[in-house]
Amino acid sequence: MKKIILTLVFASAMTTLSAQTETVKSTEDGFNKWSVELAGGFNKPQRPMTSGYATTLISPYVVDLGVRYMFNNKFGLKADLGLNSFTGKKESVDFDTKYYRVDLQGVANLGRIMNFETWTQSIGLLGHAGFGLSLLERKDPSYLKDRMGNFMAGLTGQIKLTDRIALTGDFTTILNAKQNLAFDGASSSSTRGFGGILFNGTAGITVYLGKNVKHADWVLDNEDRFNVIDNRLTAIETKMLDADNDGVADYLDQEPNTAAGAMVDTKGKSIDKNNNNVPDETEAYILKNYVSKTDDTTTVYDNELIKSLINGGYVAVYFDFDKSKPTNVSTEGIDFILTYLRNNPSASVDIIGHADELGRSAYNDKLSNARATNVKNTLVKANIDASRLNVIAAGEDTSVDKASENARKLVRRVTFTVK
Repeated sequence: MKKIILTLVFASAMTTLSAQTETVKSTEDGFNKWSVELAGGFNKPQRPMTSGYATTLISPYVVDLGVRYMFNNKFGLKADLGLNSFTGKKESVDFDTKYYRVDLQGVANLGRIMNFETWTQSIGLLGHAGFGLSLLERKDPSYLKDRMGNFMAGLTGQIKLTDRIALTGDFTTILNAKQNLAFDGASSSSTRGFGGILFNGTAGITVYLGKNVKHADWVLDNEDRFNVIDNRLTAIETKMLDADNDGVADYLDQEPNTAAGAMVDTKGKSIDKNNNNVPDETEAYILKNYVSKTDDTTTVYDNELIKSLINGGYVAVYFDFDKSKPTNVSTEGIDFILTYLRNNPSASVDIIGHADELGRSAYNDKLSNARATNVKNTLVKANIDASRLNVIAAGEDTSVDKASENARKLVRRVTFTVK
């Protein structure tokens, strides 16, 4: 008997291990499929019983351990082990027998089939039925054992506590085939077929395994389809964002950091008709308010506005994903800084590199440094003294939604701080 028990326990352990290693497969469907179930409670053997032998009306105890796999949110399989203990009540002849079983059962999620979700999100119902092998054992006054087959069927109520744990209450009927020994072990039975009857009632706990949020027990029909629709709507809303408020959606905006209110073309680029790398609207404001009081309207009297624009991030250099070379439309930002440094020979700048959040942080730190260094080298080649240029690797910029491709474009950049 010990060998049988060890074999059953080993089989259960291997099934549990298999459940854990198969978790990755279950994630492909968007929900978890494996669970482990442990329950305990009461039993009542009906027949065969020897005359003068009887158990209490509700007799402890029952222990049940199961591992379940759901193919989808309605149907699955369960392998389980069970132990029942039978003892006589006060008016009965004293006896003590044990009943061991192992079963493979089909499982139907009746809660989903009957649409429980229309009135509750936390109560479920499972139906289960299957076949297995049983062993009835008596040790005293002499050792006896009886091997038999069994058929069992039952209902399991569920109360979901969390996405990982549910409480259960189960009622199961077990029919034994070719049971030669009475449940009390005191007499033989000539019954063939499914003559033995045993009732079990248990309460227990189910632990759901897997990397997804929900288990198949609680996944609703069409839920994945609705999630896909929601994700698509979210993606559309994200694309339609206009971070710089220039009237051009971010996914079309080639210059995503335009100053608010600036005049832009259909691609979101500031209008610069004289191609001096200063948006016409900004240039007109500067010339109107900050030029010198001479006839030379090209000499800037006060550079504070330009400095504030640079330090405010309005002048930037942008990069494609995983690249340290600026995009073609971003060279204007370098030209703007170059012009400023030439016109202000005493000024120096911090060149600050940024990266999005995709990839490892250590790699993104190096990438942000490479971007800033690339811009510095371009300015040095244009005869700006390297001592005026300070490279800062700012690493990952976490200020935007990591899941949005267009938002990530905004943070793959180099900005400047004039000192």
